[in-house]
Amino acid sequence: MAELGCYSPSFKKPSDVLRMRRKRARSEGPGGKASSPALSGVRPFSPGPLLTATGRGNGGVKRRNPFASIENTYSSPKKRALIQEDGRKSSAAGPDEKLREELPKTGASLREELLHTDRHKQQHTQVVVSLSEADGVFEEDLFDPQSCSAVLKSPEALRDSAPAEVCVEYPADWSLKTRLLFTSPQSFSWAEHLKAQEEAQGLSSHCRAQFNSIPAHIPEPRGCAELRCGFQQSLQYWQHPSLPWLSLFPRIGAERKFSGQCVPWAQDAVLQQSLMSDWCVSLTSLYSLLKARLCPYFYVCSYQLTVLFRAAGLSGSAGVTALLSPTTRGLRDAMKTDGIEFSLPLLEEKRKSRGQSSSQPADGEEMTSGAQLSEHSENEEEEEEDDDDDGGFSWLKEMGVQDKIKKPDAISIKLRKEHREVRLDRRPESVVLVEGSNTFTLLNFLMNCKSLVAGAGSQAGLPPTLLAPTAFRGATLQTLKARTVNVKTQVRAGYEDVCSLEVTGPIMPHCVHALTLLLKAAQRGQFTTSLYTHEPTAVLNIPISPSTHTEEHTKCVVQDLLSCGLQQSSVQQLAAPSILGKAALRHLQMRDCSYSWRT
Repeated sequence: MAELGCYSPSFKKPSDVLRMRRKRARSEGPGGKASSPALSGVRPFSPGPLLTATGRGNGGVKRRNPFASIENTYSSPKKRALIQEDGRKSSAAGPDEKLREELPKTGASLREELLHTDRHKQQHTQVVVSLSEADGVFEEDLFDPQSCSAVLKSPEALRDSAPAEVCVEYPADWSLKTRLLFTSPQSFSWAEHLKAQEEAQGLSSHCRAQFNSIPAHIPEPRGCAELRCGFQQSLQYWQHPSLPWLSLFPRIGAERKFSGQCVPWAQDAVLQQSLMSDWCVSLTSLYSLLKARLCPYFYVCSYQLTVLFRAAGLSGSAGVTALLSPTTRGLRDAMKTDGIEFSLPLLEEKRKSRGQSSSQPADGEEMTSGAQLSEHSENEEEEEEDDDDDGGFSWLKEMGVQDKIKKPDAISIKLRKEHREVRLDRRPESVVLVEGSNTFTLLNFLMNCKSLVAGAGSQAGLPPTLLAPTAFRGATLQTLKARTVNVKTQVRAGYEDVCSLEVTGPIMPHCVHALTLLLKAAQRGQFTTSLYTHEPTAVLNIPISPSTHTEEHTKCVVQDLLSCGLQQSSVQQLAAPSILGKAALRHLQMRDCSYSWRT
């Protein structure tokens, strides 16, 4: 290196420079000259006289507090005011700014040598410099030779710096939501106090399925009429039956909500029959719209299960599909009796995974001893269950006690066989998938199923709730409730304004997508969403077809569903196969117009 003309014999690594400064500061002690300019007006890590106080002798200096840090020495108001008088920043940024300024000032030659060495080596090296909370000195963590500026990072920041899953579009969530909470640094004042003309325009656009184009960048959202009309339009949905004094969603687990309410049909059989007749007409109308591709999907919310009907092409399906969850063994047996062919997707997925795991050793792959033991134990359990189901008691003969042990009767054997099916009841694994022409048979089954309507309790005689994004016969137009709240949240340096928008009601998938599109333009691509899921519907996100989805398939689906009443972007999102499985979206964040989400 000495032969090269660019070599500097006085070059020192940043770590060597910092080590020399550390030794110098420790040798001079707390009363030395080195610590006074950098931390003037600050006590030495423990209560006592200031470093620059006059009349402070060398004797009687308190020992250093091992639990103190540079940050908490600036916490009191007096110290903060003292720093502000010197023309520096607030206490939270004071130590960091001093340390940032001190390094380049004392190492001006170091900057030149680092840049000179970087040109010679033609590579980027990074050396870390972070503030240690234990002793208040620099440690090697991050140093950028390009800019020669120290970047201070705490251990918590280093741990939390893992990137989240970022995507241009988030996956479709077929579960019903009860509440959405949007938060953003930008105000949501544009979403409140809509004018009568804007509200009327939003309702008219929803009924006619007309969608106005919204600018990508809106400088003043409060004055954008298209944005406010689009917000009113995205809050609309259709429901049957509609009883103003009753909230008909959710229905599962809502007995306490219905108790004490006025239910005049509870003891009136004629009124119950009238309600059920109107409900059957509305359900038939919805299915006809679905078959004609004029309605993308709809929900049937009963007091014990939820049914999701989807048009052909949505979620990667080839025809009309229906998902029922949660189900019971009695309901599945009744569907078999009526000739409805269905499948249990989650159980079939488990069986396929077990089959693939058992076939892996045959393909030449090695298995660990633990995997072999677990698989062997599972096979033994299945064989034992099969033996019990077949009534095999050969082991009693081998022991010679077949006459002393009472064998189970036929009823016990039958109950043992039904144990597997019964333990699935009301669990996510009990979700049922019906496809193709069997959905029409399912429609007739639902209209004639007596167990679909409660026979006793607070929901007795009340038909299930029908929810759809488009109008149908006997439906009532409803509006989701929205309200804006501005709060102050405490941060390290003080308080920060956080604006929030809360939407409550039966929130369907298209509504979530429409709202995010509006907020992307109104909030300048910066917002966070908390989604509260109706838990029994989370399993409706399971995939129903192999992942052979292509762009041509999406274009065909969008073209077929042009008159379904949804935006093309929403149809494009709903046409993709579901990837969430049994989970549902819980958190959705947009930053710089890019989504990150988690379940």
